[in-house]
Amino acid sequence: MTILLDEVIELLRTTPSVLDAMLRRAPERFVLGSYGPNTFSPFDVVGHLITGERTDWIVRLRLILERGTSEPFPKYDRYAQFESSAGRTLDDLLDEFARLRAANLAVLLAANISIDDLTRRGLHPALGEVTLENLLATWVAHDLNHIAQIARAMAWQYETEVGPWRKYLGILNLPRTEMEADGVRRKSAADAD
Repeated sequence: MTILLDEVIELLRTTPSVLDAMLRRAPERFVLGSYGPNTFSPFDVVGHLITGERTDWIVRLRLILERGTSEPFPKYDRYAQFESSAGRTLDDLLDEFARLRAANLAVLLAANISIDDLTRRGLHPALGEVTLENLLATWVAHDLNHIAQIARAMAWQYETEVGPWRKYLGILNLPRTEMEADGVRRKSAADAD
């Protein structure tokens, strides 16, 4: 199945408002809490999404369209938010994410991507050749993955309070995804500063 660009754009456009609705007035423990050791809090996730808007999706889109597989994508720093979000407020991060996403969607629209463009290839440093379609579909799935991660972290704040209903709440019983050792080290270093 080939992705539909209008569908991609609409899904990507909704993420900032979804995050805003979930987080802007949420109590601090829901924003800063996680779902276990070495997992992202909602605050961490928003910072991570900002990093993607700055250094990942549009940078890679341009490389695919302009250079194909002749130049690999730059390595993406999945844990840059631990340094770049330090000392900032959640409201500031939500506002920045919304601005960056709107700007990136304008770039995406201006690129006038055709069906044929979706098969154009780029070179991922770890995965090898990927298509523009892969990149755009991953951008959407990445957003949805992190919305689910935020919901899991927020639900976890009532992990004991739900009592026996926990067995019916898959969000509290899913396996925890541990951050890689580098991410744990960087978070610890950022927290120590």
